[in-house]
Amino acid sequence: MTQSVVVQVGQCGNQVGCRFWDLALREHAHVNKRGLYDEALGSFFRNVDTRKSDGGTCCVGDRIHHLKARAVLVDMEEGVVNQILQGPLREVFDSTQLLTDVSGSGNNWAAGYMTYGSAYRESIVDKLRKASEHCDCLQCFFLIHSMGGGTGSGLGTRVLSLLEEEFPDVCRIVTSMYPSLDDDVITSPYNSVLAMRELTEHADCVLPVENQSLMDIVNKINVMSHGGKPGSVVRSDSTITSGRGGLSGAEKPFDAMNNIVANLLLNITRYEVKNVLQHPTYAIFAVVSVETFQAESFGLSSFRLRPTLPFVSWNQEAWKTGLCSVPPVGHAHSLLALANNTCVKPTFMELRERFTKLYKKKAHLHHYLHVDGMEQSVFDEAFSSLSSLIEEYHHLDATKARLIPDAPRLCIAT
Repeated sequence: MTQSVVVQVGQCGNQVGCRFWDLALREHAHVNKRGLYDEALGSFFRNVDTRKSDGGTCCVGDRIHHLKARAVLVDMEEGVVNQILQGPLREVFDSTQLLTDVSGSGNNWAAGYMTYGSAYRESIVDKLRKASEHCDCLQCFFLIHSMGGGTGSGLGTRVLSLLEEEFPDVCRIVTSMYPSLDDDVITSPYNSVLAMRELTEHADCVLPVENQSLMDIVNKINVMSHGGKPGSVVRSDSTITSGRGGLSGAEKPFDAMNNIVANLLLNITRYEVKNVLQHPTYAIFAVVSVETFQAESFGLSSFRLRPTLPFVSWNQEAWKTGLCSVPPVGHAHSLLALANNTCVKPTFMELRERFTKLYKKKAHLHHYLHVDGMEQSVFDEAFSSLSSLIEEYHHLDATKARLIPDAPRLCIAT
């Protein structure tokens, strides 16, 4: 049995992670009516077979099974983690999986990466090792974090580098939440570009998620759930429409957005993504779309689409269809599209432009340079890394245009 460990860093990472664990348990309970501990649960949960434990229980015969999530929760503010521990999911985590502080990173990548990364390095490594020791066959680390804040971007990418250092042979898949253009964190362009360099260096696959796209998706789902086009209505018991989960208290505006990302991650776990990760440099940024679809259209559109798409010379076989007999709760069918293409280039170009506007004025730069170990050259290197990535995407677009000048463009549904 192959297993994975989820690493949640920062406020956003832990909120999305909380939704992931809630959906995973709900989906398994929906399918496995007897509550048995099986291979599906074993991928992300470990089973503590004892009569005395503080874990969630699952009774089989005269034995009591306690589930613990294969996760490490890290945040330099303790608010969200404390909410999780006071909510419905409190029994699937214990103190050995948690690492918190009280002051936060102040929306400063350098504080998260250098200050907290150095102070808590040994503690983080210890928790990662303990999580991996509970696995019989560790296949992957899923890291969830945001790009715009300080802890998610800074400490999140520091944790990523530690994963490569301590577990070089284990796949590292990162879900990164990118800020929208109207983000209220003034330093988010700095944090995002500084984090981008670390992702390029240390991740095997990055699944970029834009906040604005999430808002658009939530709005579309709201329309569909209240009676959209015939055949496309989202059922009321669908896990996609639920914005509530392990966090206690009233539902917040961003809960539904986090729920979309949790569904994305849960759907990814059904399939292998190795075929999409073949290029060491610019294949790490993949774009994911999760949508419902009509069964009769799947065999036509999906299989007919492949011959019309231009593939780069180094990855002609990167098309894989995986069929899963168990759709998400509330859906008769589902479709996950994991596409490694150049449609993320505009997002990177906008991010570079926002970074440049701040950096030309040296705005807020002193907050970063006051952090021990941070130098201005780090900004220059991060900017150069992002520019190189954009140029490689430019080159790919130009290559495709020369090889197949009239090739149709792939549209990612949102």
